[in-house]
Amino acid sequence: MEKNANDPKGLIRESYRIEGITSAECRTIFLDWALSLPVGTDQQTALKAVYDQYSELHPDHPMTQVMLDGMQQITTPRRRGGWKTRNRN
Repeated sequence: MEKNANDPKGLIRESYRIEGITSAECRTIFLDWALSLPVGTDQQTALKAVYDQYSELHPDHPMTQVMLDGMQQITTPRRRGGWKTRNRN
């Protein structure tokens, strides 16, 4: 089993080996992958690395689409609310 700092448990790698895996199953595995990254790991960088590693070889796999969706969802957190919300007339 090869070690990969961006996929420490090999969850992404194994998802590509499961025949007939569904998008829903890939989303579950993806969440487990995100939660299993070591503290301090930049999730966006790790996601980009595993996406680059697998997407070219498996462009039609559901995990490839899940990772692509994940990259599109990652944004810089913004503060919500504030004085504009409290001062509605």
